[in-house]
Amino acid sequence: MDLKRLHRLYDEYVDGFKVDGKLSPMMELKRIHTAFVVRNAKEIAAGEGFDLETAEVCEAAALLHDTGRYEQLKRYNTFRDSDSVDHAVFSHDIVKARSWLAGEPHVDAILKAVLYHNRRDLPEGLDPLTLTAAHCTRDADKLDIYRVLSPYLTPDGVDKAPKFIKADASQLVSPDFVRDFAEGKQADYHRLRTHGDRKLVRLMWVYDINYSWTLRKMVERGYVDLIIKYLPEQEGLAVGIQRLQEYIKKKCAAKDRVDL
Repeated sequence: MDLKRLHRLYDEYVDGFKVDGKLSPMMELKRIHTAFVVRNAKEIAAGEGFDLETAEVCEAAALLHDTGRYEQLKRYNTFRDSDSVDHAVFSHDIVKARSWLAGEPHVDAILKAVLYHNRRDLPEGLDPLTLTAAHCTRDADKLDIYRVLSPYLTPDGVDKAPKFIKADASQLVSPDFVRDFAEGKQADYHRLRTHGDRKLVRLMWVYDINYSWTLRKMVERGYVDLIIKYLPEQEGLAVGIQRLQEYIKKKCAAKDRVDL
């Protein structure tokens, strides 16, 4: 796979959104995020021992996963999918329409990994390569979102946090989120209503992390403990935290079952 060409095409596309030689702050945030996601995907591939071909597919999917964010912001002046377009579908369609992957191997696996990277659940029946690319992209994306949002966990960070999802400033967690957390479930982020929900849903992502390498990095970088630190003192959360910590300990010690 000609990854140098693909990176060049992506960079040229992003440069097209510059005004007076610069990207807007929110677009620059996305450019930096993508660079981190690509790095994470490459490190996951190395850590999990993927073969070169699989690693290249994962890198391509990571590079392209948020391609639609730039046009989304330009056209709708928001990163909120609920107020504009599903950015994963938008990214998939833009990449496909521009034929950046023409002539490359495993186009379908890359495009599907882009398309599914923000879904709560992956569809059943994906072939092993597509499933690996999707899992890697989702892990790499989540790992960097923890980095992006960590500075905004404090109560005074509510108004400064990037507004990808609508939520009020309350630090309390909605009762249904507390219940799902206590039961070790994923929450539907479309139901997110408060700043407390926003923090808790990031913890609940732990149950959707595919590779133990990713989870170990999350723990090493302090992302999990930092979120727990800034959760409110609220009935029911302690049960979920204990369940989560037990899950993390077990997952980090386990050997991954690679899809391929």
